[in-house]
Amino acid sequence: MFLNCHSYYSLRYGTMSPEKLADEASRLGISVLALTDINNTSGYVEFVQECRLRNIKPLVGTEFRDAGHRLLYITIARNNEGFREINDFLTWHNVNKTPLPDCPPVFRQVYVIYPFGQKLPRKLKENEYIGIRPDQVNRVFRLRRSKMIACVPVTFSGKTDHIVHRNLRAADKNTLLSKLTPEDIARPDEHFIPVDLLKISYEDCPELLARAEQLAMDCNMSYDLTTIKNKQIYSGSRYDDKLLLEKLAYEGMKYRYGENNPEARRRLLHELQVIDKLGFSAYFLITWDIIRYSMSRGFYHVGRGSGANSIVAYCLKITDVDPIELDLYFERFINPKRTSPPDFDIDYSWRERPEIQDYIFKRYGQDHTALIGTITTFKSNSIIRELGKAHGLPAEEIDSLERDVIHEKKHDELVRHILDIGNLIVNFPNQRSVHAGGIIISELPLSYYTARDFPPVSFPVTQFDMYSAEDLRFEKLDILSQRGIGHIKECAEIIQANRSVKIDVHQVQQFKVDPKVNERLRNGNAIGCFYIESPAMRGLLKKLKCDDYLHLVAASSIIRPGVAQSGMMKEYINRFHHPESFVYIHPIFEEQLSETYGVMVYQEDVIKIAHHFAGLDLSDADILRRAMSGKYRSKKEFERIQNTFFSNCRQKGYPDALAREVWRQISSFAGYAFSKAHSASYAVESYQSLYLKTYYPLEFMTAVINNFGGFYHTWVYFNEAKQSGAQIELPDVNESEYYTTIKDTTIYMGFVHVKSLEEGVAKSIIRERKTNGPYRSFFDFIKRIGAGPEQLTILIRCGALRFAGKSKKNLMWEAVMFRKDPKKPKPHPRLFNEPVKKYAIPVFIDEQLENAYDEMELMGFPVTCSYFDLLKTTYRSDIFARDLLDHINRTVR
Repeated sequence: MFLNCHSYYSLRYGTMSPEKLADEASRLGISVLALTDINNTSGYVEFVQECRLRNIKPLVGTEFRDAGHRLLYITIARNNEGFREINDFLTWHNVNKTPLPDCPPVFRQVYVIYPFGQKLPRKLKENEYIGIRPDQVNRVFRLRRSKMIACVPVTFSGKTDHIVHRNLRAADKNTLLSKLTPEDIARPDEHFIPVDLLKISYEDCPELLARAEQLAMDCNMSYDLTTIKNKQIYSGSRYDDKLLLEKLAYEGMKYRYGENNPEARRRLLHELQVIDKLGFSAYFLITWDIIRYSMSRGFYHVGRGSGANSIVAYCLKITDVDPIELDLYFERFINPKRTSPPDFDIDYSWRERPEIQDYIFKRYGQDHTALIGTITTFKSNSIIRELGKAHGLPAEEIDSLERDVIHEKKHDELVRHILDIGNLIVNFPNQRSVHAGGIIISELPLSYYTARDFPPVSFPVTQFDMYSAEDLRFEKLDILSQRGIGHIKECAEIIQANRSVKIDVHQVQQFKVDPKVNERLRNGNAIGCFYIESPAMRGLLKKLKCDDYLHLVAASSIIRPGVAQSGMMKEYINRFHHPESFVYIHPIFEEQLSETYGVMVYQEDVIKIAHHFAGLDLSDADILRRAMSGKYRSKKEFERIQNTFFSNCRQKGYPDALAREVWRQISSFAGYAFSKAHSASYAVESYQSLYLKTYYPLEFMTAVINNFGGFYHTWVYFNEAKQSGAQIELPDVNESEYYTTIKDTTIYMGFVHVKSLEEGVAKSIIRERKTNGPYRSFFDFIKRIGAGPEQLTILIRCGALRFAGKSKKNLMWEAVMFRKDPKKPKPHPRLFNEPVKKYAIPVFIDEQLENAYDEMELMGFPVTCSYFDLLKTTYRSDIFARDLLDHINRTVR
């Protein structure tokens, strides 16, 4: 009986996907199958679905192995409580980083199978057995067999799989294939055996098979893939949640729209009815609770994604996107036919997100809360590198092969063999990791669904990925981080500190109609502004002469890679400026996409065209959109929808060329385009940045610099501040903080920008200065700060000690003399400023070029001059970059 099957979720060990595993079993007429992957339960949801499609009874459990990969025992859940026991046991050891014991605890609803020959410290319990493989039957023929059971391990489907397995094991152990031991790899006979041959194998001990069949019959797990698994109740009951959500939503409506807005009231009522009917009230309230907490802490957030289609979310301040203004439809977020659970995407500053996560886990409990895992797969370069090392290729040859893998004629027999094996493991799971921001909060303890890992992120992580979470019907929350929010919030704080002006960055409606802000947008003068600062985006804004919110929303989606590469971005620009110069590809495009001139700009447009043009129902249209964006993994389902698309087009009488062109456009857009609400959320943040840069450019650039994000290198932002009128100062021990600061119009670089300067030294300089006052002289600094010679040299070379009024060379000389002085006192607090021994030191002069090289080495760029000042050239003219558009078709230099 097949109670010990491995899929490729037994990382770097198994060779079959759950689909292939179920296919093999179905082909051989096997009716019961147990998935027992090694030390994890990552693949069980996919396995259950594949077994159901083939009328196979799925059993789930785990094969436990120690750090040396020695088999300890196999566990199989009798029911859902048993699965919870297995997951709790595995999670506990992952949390505490303790070795697995030779015997598990006494399980109540779990069967345990030990390998034959293993010495056990205690007598077997009622639910525990010794597993006997077919090749071991002759060894137990004369033994007592009352606690023995047939157990056939399955890892391969053929000889090729065994070769793949050996390569995976070598990669896992980071060793050569030739150095693998028998203990490192599975036996070659670990494959399915036809049922009739299986009976022959156990004909001398038929009770072993009978016992296995009885165990399989006794296991009955309920695999519910239809009901929502999220926390169901936020307040006291589902009805109380309904009333609370209504109260909060109507209060928020008055804040957003005033007392009398019939359209807002109509949409709000409709959404609240749908939310209650589909059971999402608690989900909205939990999200509101997180937003309420973050706002109480003064944290900024941006709610984006399809959740911004909801007026309830807008009224709860989850998002700042007005769905009435943009004509967003709620059904893009929640509708009975949506194929995937909805989720809110909430962005926080990269500095504040950990505190939000900490609140969520403490508020809802670690037994019910987890980050969603993700599973990285083998891709081309990682495959070549791993397999190249396993076959003993030198590093130089592996690097060369990665760069030149397409030229097969150049490859020798070994390289071709490596590439052949590599093709077999493309997209195999490789390692478990953490989703960018997904969090789930469950009604039942999460151990009913998954074991959890505890990587360095310090929060528990599910062993399954977002696809399995969706299949289980979890609605995740995406708590994400970005630098843009950080610089917007910090800019407001800097403005208040530097100018005593309090800025409300949430007054976006005023920013949208500000003529100076829109002029900056139209000119593409947006360096440092969230999402619109890249050369491509600024170029697009200029070409569109974009000077309003609605066109910025469209530009935020049209700039995406696939759209630009398909040629449709250029077409959109042309149609925008010359709406009379084009003909719609089909009347349905004019009917559905007139707002965007017949060009699919948003994800919603893909759904519209798939539904109205090709006749796909809304569910299939959404699957198509998700599949093309890489968020749907069923290839068969995608192929079915693709066939339906072209079949429907033929039935509607469309020419094949038209159908193919529409499919091409869908392909280019669906993979990269944003939902309209998502683009609108980004545009809101762009306007916040634009406003701050327009009216407070120096404070804005300081905040951008301190958040270390953006499209450009840090020197660009310092230069942008300089162009806006700032005086840029090198780090100064008497003025600078750890991060960059601004005083009036002077910006002092922070010590964080000085390469190789230790953080502890930098912070001790600041701490000592704030405690005992400014440094009065070079020797005063040396005595108060116990910096070593290397750190002192860095501070001198970066100009941080220029307050002493001496050249760098003189300071270096004095530092050496001071170190040689045998009477040099150790650093300590001083009551009096005693005289310092004088040395006869020559007078040196600092050269600009030397200073520039110091700055480039220590800061990464010249600060006191520009790169152009370092160039020797005789042909500079009066033509500046900003003047180039006035000299089109002319030669300039």
